[in-house]
Parts: sequence; C-alpha cells; structure tokens
Amino acid sequence: MNIKPIRSDDDLRAAFKRLERVFQAQEGTPAADEMEILVTLIEAYEHKHFPMGPADPVEAIKFRMEQQGLTPKDLALFNYQIFPAPGV
Repeated sequence: MNIKPIRSDDDLRAAFKRLERVFQAQEGTPAADEMEILVTLIEAYEHKHFPMGPADPVEAIKFRMEQQGLTPKDLALFNYQIFPAPGV
C-alpha cells in the first residue's frame, strides 16, 4: 500500500484509478483498508475543492419534475389530491 495525500486533480484521478482496483476488496484485508483510506482522502479533497452547499428546495423539486417528465400542471393535480378543496 502506497498512499499519498491528494494535492491536485491529477492526484485525485490517480486515487480514483487505484480505488477502482480495490473497491470490491474483502473486508478485513489490506486492500479493504486501502479502499477505506482512499475514500476518506478523496472525500476530503472533494469537500475542500468542490464544496456543495445545501440544495435549493424549489430547484430540487424542479429538477425531479424534469427527470420524471412532469409539468407544473401535474404538480397542481398532485397537490389537489393531497389537499382537496374545502367541501369536496
């Protein structure tokens, strides 16, 4: 096992390449230990260099609607089914 800090995008690519080789390692083996360390290093690098804030709830709903081919009209129908008009 030859693990180094990830300091650049090239280091990140090399870490991912190595991770692909040890990803299915059997638990308790040196390869599994290496996999856990690589995952930790990759996550730390990505959090530092590619920060992601919380998703905007409205944008998340729009994105999901787009994925499912839904329109605002479909959402209105869904809303009506959950919260029917008074007296209905």
